[in-house]
Formats: sequence, C-alpha cells, structure tokens
Amino acid sequence: MSLFKVDGWDLKTNKIAFDKVKKNKKVKTNNKEIKHQDTTKHLKNDIQQKYTEKQKFNNKITENNDNNSIDKDSGATQKNNTLTTNKVRKPSASSNLNNNRNGNALNEQKKKELTPLQKKMLAKLSGSRFRWINEKLYTINSNDALTLIADQPELFDEYHEGFRSQVESWPENPVDSFVSTIINKGTKRPINAPGGLPGIIEEKPKGKKGKKVVIADMGCGEAILSLKVGDYFKKFNKKNKNGRKQIEVHSFDLKKINDRITVADIRNVPLPDGSCSIVIFCLSLMSTNFLDFIKEAYRILCPRGELWISEIKSRFGDTKGDEFVESLKLFGFFHKATDDTNKMFTKFEFFKPSDEILQERKEKLERKQKFIEVETAKDDLDKKRKTTPEGKWLLKPCIYKRR
Repeated sequence: MSLFKVDGWDLKTNKIAFDKVKKNKKVKTNNKEIKHQDTTKHLKNDIQQKYTEKQKFNNKITENNDNNSIDKDSGATQKNNTLTTNKVRKPSASSNLNNNRNGNALNEQKKKELTPLQKKMLAKLSGSRFRWINEKLYTINSNDALTLIADQPELFDEYHEGFRSQVESWPENPVDSFVSTIINKGTKRPINAPGGLPGIIEEKPKGKKGKKVVIADMGCGEAILSLKVGDYFKKFNKKNKNGRKQIEVHSFDLKKINDRITVADIRNVPLPDGSCSIVIFCLSLMSTNFLDFIKEAYRILCPRGELWISEIKSRFGDTKGDEFVESLKLFGFFHKATDDTNKMFTKFEFFKPSDEILQERKEKLERKQKFIEVETAKDDLDKKRKTTPEGKWLLKPCIYKRR
C-alpha cells in the first residue's frame, strides 16, 4: 500500500470529498431556490385565478342587471382575449387587484341614478300612463273597473304610484283630514254623544251593552286611513284602560295590496244591513254609476250613522255642489254640513235618519203637499240615470290635462 493511498481517495481525479460536498450543497441550495420559486408562482396563480373568477362573477351580475344589454359576441371575445393574455403573461396579484377595483367602479357607475333628461322622460311616460288609467276609471262603471283591475292588476299599482306623486303637490291630503276628525271626535267625546263619533250598540256578556264605532272606507286605495286610525287608538287604549274606544275599520277597493283591504265593487260590499256607523268616500266616487255607491252606503249604515264625502271642487258643475246634495237627499240622506274652505276639495256630511225621523218627515211633507213632489223628483232622477249616467253630468270626471 502506497504511503499516500487511502481507501476511498483517488488523487488522480478531481472528485474529492470536498468538491462533492460543496457541489451537493450547491445543488441542495439550488433545489431550495427552485422550490421557493415554484411555490411563489403557484401562489400568484391561485391569487390570479380567484380574482379572475370574482371579476367574471361581477361582470355576470352587471350583465343581468343591464338586461343583457352587453353584446354576447363582444363579451365572448373579451373572455377569449383575457384567457389568451393569461397564457402569454400572467399578471401579478397587485395588477389583478387593481383590475378588480376598476371593474367594481365600472359596475357602480352603471348603477348610478338616471340623468336629468332620462328622469324627465320617465316622469312624462309615467304621468301619461297615470292620466290614461285615471280617465279610464272615471269613465267606466264600477263592474267594468273591477274586471279591468282583475285582468291587469298592475294598473292599480301604477295608478296609486301616480296618485302619490299628485298628492305631494297638494296643500292637504283629504285622507289626513278624515283621520284627524276621527281622532279628535273619538278622543274628546263619548261615542254617540253630541260632537262625538256615531256608534253601534253591541251586546256583551252578562247582559251588558257596549258602543263601537264601525267605519267603512269605500275605495280606500292603500288603506292609509285604517292604518293611521288603528295605530293611534291602539296607543290611546293602552294609556286609557278605563276609557277605551272600540274603533273598527273596513277597507274596500279593487285590489288587495295589503291585509287591511277587502276586494269588492263598492256598490255591493260584504257587510250586513245597518252594520256601520260611518261610511267614507274620499275621492272615490269615480265610476259613472257612483250613485249606486250612495245606495250601498245607505244600506250598511245604522240609523243616525254618518256619510262623509270629500271631492274635488272642479267636479261640481255648480262649483258648490248644491245639485249633488239634493240628489243624495233623494236617496234618503239628511244633509248635515258642507265645508268648502279648502281651495281644492269640498267635504260633505250626511246622516241616515232613524225610522221615527223618517215618519215625521213624511207626515210633514204630506201636510205641505210636497211628498208627491219629492217622489216625482226621485223618479225623474232614476229616469235620467238610465239615459245618461250620473258620472257624466252630476259629477264631472276628474281628467288631467294632456301635456
């Protein structure tokens, strides 16, 4: 054995242990570097994929909200270009984040409110639609109106949307006026007392009797009167347990848009005879046969029950409504009061006389030999209604000017 010879060593080769160890470390280090680079690339790819999917999702929502207004072909081209770009050059996570922010900003920009010109055009279209529905309801009878809304229920919603915009320009909403009257009379005076609300006597257990105010809101619209009156007296009765007031409101109209409303032609509502103490028509004498509504009000009112009416002044041919009052008196109502202090509306109050009052009135007319004249006037009114509906002469239809 040579002096310098050692097992595992070869002095004639450059593959010594030192070089091998150094080279292995370098390879190991290189492996770590390669592994680190691959991990970074994977992370970048994952981030990019997530942002790309989110952006596609946002774009899809935007396309749906715009009612597919974006061209499908251009959308497909944009998608292909995006995929091609991703294959050629993979953007960094920060660039994807910027693109996503830009996409969200674009979506929000598309969702902005309409321009003033677009708003003006939309208002004109809505106004024209409202005027058409309004004119239709005023110039057909109540049965046809019920059929119309049943076939096209969206007309009812469009009408009341337009009606709400009209009310905003009024100095006073007559519905609020009726609500105030009910609250003032109902809280300051006992039921059936002078100056108070008329009520119905109802039987209670143990032979006791109670008084209850029953209101029929005919042509209620959105039943705002029922909502406001109900909410107020709930709070009132909690505070005044010993002086509670029983107030019940029935609301009738052509469509049931909430649980407070009963669908009905208001010339024939599902209530028994004499079951109400107040009947209200707030701008709802619309159909050409509105005197049938008055007949129905007389039927469901109890003796001494009251009829409240609010109508637009321009509907009365004589401006004051005297002919209107005389016509309602021929149907058995007694005129109580007329309030024309408002610039736009006239309010009327009538009441249904009791049998005793009717008998006294009949005897009085017979003594004055006017009973036959009254009956003749009633017959003449009925004949006139058959030839020309009262909606064309007694109350003019409320038709808005065309612009």
